[in-house]
Amino acid sequence: MLMVLLPGLVLLSPGAHLSVALVVQCGVVAHAAVALTRVLTDTSVRLLALGFWLFTYVWLGLAPLAMLATDTYPLGYRTGDTTALAAVVLTELGLLAYTVGAALAARRAGDRSVVLEPLLSRRLAPLPVLLLCALALVLAVLLIPQQEGGWQAFFTSRQALRQSGVTTDTVHVLRLWGLSVPAFWALVALVHLARPARKDRLLRWMRRALLPLLLVVNVVVNNPISRPRFWTGTVLLVLLFSWRRFNRPRAFRITAGALAAVLLLVFPYADYFRYDKRQAVQVVSMTEQFSTNMDYDAFQQMQTGIDAVEANGLSPSSALGTALFMVPRSMWPDKPEDTAIGLARFAGYKFSNLSAPLWIESYLWGGAPCVAVVFFLLGAVSRRMDDIRERLRDGPVTLAVPLIPALAFYQLILLRGSLMAIIGPVALLLTVPFFITARAARSSRYPSPAQPPATAGHAPIPG
Repeated sequence: MLMVLLPGLVLLSPGAHLSVALVVQCGVVAHAAVALTRVLTDTSVRLLALGFWLFTYVWLGLAPLAMLATDTYPLGYRTGDTTALAAVVLTELGLLAYTVGAALAARRAGDRSVVLEPLLSRRLAPLPVLLLCALALVLAVLLIPQQEGGWQAFFTSRQALRQSGVTTDTVHVLRLWGLSVPAFWALVALVHLARPARKDRLLRWMRRALLPLLLVVNVVVNNPISRPRFWTGTVLLVLLFSWRRFNRPRAFRITAGALAAVLLLVFPYADYFRYDKRQAVQVVSMTEQFSTNMDYDAFQQMQTGIDAVEANGLSPSSALGTALFMVPRSMWPDKPEDTAIGLARFAGYKFSNLSAPLWIESYLWGGAPCVAVVFFLLGAVSRRMDDIRERLRDGPVTLAVPLIPALAFYQLILLRGSLMAIIGPVALLLTVPFFITARAARSSRYPSPAQPPATAGHAPIPG
């Protein structure tokens, strides 16, 4: 189905015509389809690989196939056949590098990583988890009323918020993420905190009291009406895929297959709450959806980026701007601008809410060699993290259980870009879990395969 049926529906659509770029793009679709099929049929659970190949198959596989077949694009800027072919080749270069990196890392699956293994083996600590829960509730009490419109603003469409100018305010954006991420991690950590012993009545009572409060806070600050679909989807999917039952291959295959169907069929219509005046949903063909919906602008933005490099040259400083995102422009006047904004300006658009895929980001940093290096490292690290989570899945709950699903599904927006627009939330998403976990004991961090897995223990609250 992934390799024949869906691409066939696109290629047989009315008005489709053949080109060199389209033929090469068929190879990209085949590569992504085979890799995604292997993930869905594997005997192990590989969430990071699932997120990567889902994005590639939909956004840089089927969507470009529809655009090239019908010569229809969602944005106004158009390039020539040479640039289109270059964008297809650049996509496949990244996929090949990712595949090679993952394959080499898989050959060392039995080796212990001196960096990743200790980090992902960290255990949830009861006292820090409770402190984070308290912090999330305090932030909700203090910051939600300060929002213009109060808590009702969190159930206002993103279009209305954008028209009011609130979403462009840096303080407002920081406040939103400062509410969303701690509330999300507090809920996830509390759900996965080891069940307290019967004698620890205080922790049992606090757990029961905090869970409904955190559920309410998350419904307010992480709902799909005022928050991006990718973020709300990440919250829901982490709660689902961090559940121990979905760590089993059979349950994973069923759920991951359903997720792929949702991305293909439901995601284009999931922006229903984005607009203030909602119209009836009009279902169109998959080909028309891919070639006209701005949600799938990644391939066209890659073409724009290639033309921008040909006109203005490479921009290695963009990588430095992403790495030093926390430095304000008041202290760094020459700080590189967001890649999506730069591409929008180059194309002559009056709007800048566009994507800048990691392929074109890394291409701007150092050309095709940089793309190969970035995706090779991404494939190797992703495979190592998936293997570590698979190895730890039958033991006590570790940091790998919630963190890797969070990275796997937020990876979709990370791959879509642009990096500078999302690097702040990503840094917060990665930092918070380390404050609520503690280093695992050395004896339990590397269990002997001859011994049965340990049962989930509980560390009582000090005092």
